[in-house]
Parts: sequence; C-alpha cells; structure tokens
Amino acid sequence: MRHDDIVVPGTSASRAALEVATAYCSPALLNHSVRSYLWAASYATLNDIAFDAELLYVSSMLHDIGLVKEFDSHTVPFEEAGGHVAWVFGAAAGWPAERRTRALEVIVRHMWAEVDVEQDPEGHLLELATALDISGRRPEAWPAGLRAEVLRRLPRLDLAEEFVACFQAQAERKPDSVAARFVRGGMAARVAANPLETAERT
Repeated sequence: MRHDDIVVPGTSASRAALEVATAYCSPALLNHSVRSYLWAASYATLNDIAFDAELLYVSSMLHDIGLVKEFDSHTVPFEEAGGHVAWVFGAAAGWPAERRTRALEVIVRHMWAEVDVEQDPEGHLLELATALDISGRRPEAWPAGLRAEVLRRLPRLDLAEEFVACFQAQAERKPDSVAARFVRGGMAARVAANPLETAERT
C-alpha cells in the first residue's frame, strides 16, 4: 500500500476542516493531524474496516484543536473542547445534529485506552492512529514502506517536544484529565522512544 492509495475525501467540509487546522495549528501539529487521518484510513483499508471518510477526516483535522491557544480551555479537557469545536464546525457545514455529535464523540474517544470498532469505527481508527503517531504503538500494523513515505511527505518537525509541553500544561491546569494521567504515566519517555521519531532522524 502507498500514500496515494489512501482515499482523502474532497467534500467541502473536509476542505474547510483542513483550512481550519492549517490556520490554527503549528506546522508540527498540522502534520500530525493529517498523518493521523492517513494512518487511520490506511489501517481501515488494510483491515477491511468500513468507515465514514468525511467524518474521520474532519475529526482528524480537529482532534487536537483544543490544544491551541485560541481554543484551549482552562477547565474542560482538551479533547472535549476540540469535540465542541467540531460540533460547531459541523453546524456551519450544514451537518445534522446527530452527525455533529458523532464528530464530538470521535474526538473525545481518541483519548480512550480502547474504542470498540463495532460501536464507533471512526473513534477506533483515530485512537489507533494517534497512538501510533504520538507514542509509537504497534507500528508493525502499517507497512514499513507506507510509514516511510508518509513521514517523508509529512515530517514530524518538533512534534515530540511541542506535544509533551502541551500535555504538561494541560496536566498542570487540569490534574483530573486524561492528559494529566498520561503525563503521570511516563508519556514523555514514550514519545521520545517512538520509533517514528527515531526513523525520521536516521
């Protein structure tokens, strides 16, 4: 499987979500968001998981929007803040309320330890994809050639340092959040040891 085999939806909502992510995310966070969709969609194809490409793409582009200063909440966990941004975005895109809620759910659930693929295929895929991209979980589930090609097209830049700093800031302000639990659980070491990080440096 190659990068160009991955279906990227061309809907107006998908294009707008990329525009929002490009406007508000740092280059490293933007590349992470795009890679997250590519990992998720390619995993679905490789494992015969049916999914809603537009819903997954929009959720991928907005899943970390709650980390950026314009949308960061000092009380609500960043994934919930991002989910609400997605709900509002969906309203502007003309999505029905049920679809807006699905985007919110997908974004919140990407921070879960596990998401049932039968209950929420898009949430399942985004959780797997972000776990790979941030912590390096199960890289063998994606072909080595695809991993190398995606990293070449969308380099990680300073994602590791930026992301750990974002989570540490979240943990300080919101000690009961999932992000705080990740920090206490040694997230910084896992991010530093991510094989995607070491692969890009070699």
